[in-house]
Amino acid sequence: MSTRREFVEGAAGAAGIAFVACNLTSATPVQAQGRRREVVVNGRRVKTVDVHAHCAVPEAMALMGRKVEPQTLLMSQPADRIRAMDEQGIDVEALSINPYWYKADRDVARELIRIQNEKLAEACAANPDRFVAFASVALQHPDLAAEQLEEGVKKYGLRGAGVGGSVAGEDLADPRFHPFWAKAEQLGVLVFIHPQADGAAADLKPRLRGSGGLENAIGNPLETTIALSHLIFEGTLDRFPGLKICAAHGGGYLPSYAARSDAICVTFPDRCTKPLRKKPTEYLKQLYFDSLVFTPEALRHLVAETGPNQIVMGTDYPFPWTRTSVDHILGTPGLSDDERVAMLGGTAARLLGIKA
Repeated sequence: MSTRREFVEGAAGAAGIAFVACNLTSATPVQAQGRRREVVVNGRRVKTVDVHAHCAVPEAMALMGRKVEPQTLLMSQPADRIRAMDEQGIDVEALSINPYWYKADRDVARELIRIQNEKLAEACAANPDRFVAFASVALQHPDLAAEQLEEGVKKYGLRGAGVGGSVAGEDLADPRFHPFWAKAEQLGVLVFIHPQADGAAADLKPRLRGSGGLENAIGNPLETTIALSHLIFEGTLDRFPGLKICAAHGGGYLPSYAARSDAICVTFPDRCTKPLRKKPTEYLKQLYFDSLVFTPEALRHLVAETGPNQIVMGTDYPFPWTRTSVDHILGTPGLSDDERVAMLGGTAARLLGIKA
């Protein structure tokens, strides 16, 4: 296993759904094994929600010739994943699938998404207290994506959509994607943006070679930064002000250097060609960001730039970036009890329609 893409693609080949990979082929609810960590804030039991957890549907991946690599399968039974959740203190996981189908033609994309969303719904139905899921959509066909989102929410009970940070090289702010954004706003559901391996980093691959895994370490956050910046500066967030968008990996680099986005329009006003209703930094207050930053200071700064009610917990499972997402939030200084409760699960539960 050398890259995230190879890891994800290697999950294809077996029936059912895999947590990249943890097969959820059984419709039988999984009983917790061992002690389940209960997270408490100032004497109050908190329901925790992880918004950033990957999975795959091998049957769907096979439509695009993806082949199984059994050595990449971390787990073979859903009980293994639920045991890991119990150990970490995660009550509910919101499943999403990184898009690999953005170059598929319409017929293949329609069937692939149907299979994926059905399997996601089955997985959640088997363990409804532990899993919810984001629908997959074929954004390369925006009208179809809008239909798939509505079907995913209304027919399958999925809680929003998972999308890439770009679509086969096209930015999410391109007007051709407006039908999808309009449907997401109409339905009032959360859209989770995760960077694409062939997104912003694709053009930089020659410079990202070598030690350090820079295509992932630098490229993925850059992809998200570009996606969010275009949504702001191209006026997408003005056109669809009711959108609920959550960005993976703390929103990439944007929250860390957001004030430059304000300054560019003052320093070089001719480069800001579309009038905005407010300053670029103010749009951060209407976006959501997962907590997958790596130090208490980084989380404190993210909160300072975006607001405490805009942060939701994310683990990036099964990639072993962290096993301490709960403790990361509990241990960050300067947060109130209410803010910790919101980040651990309160905000995500509200956005995803999870009962307290």
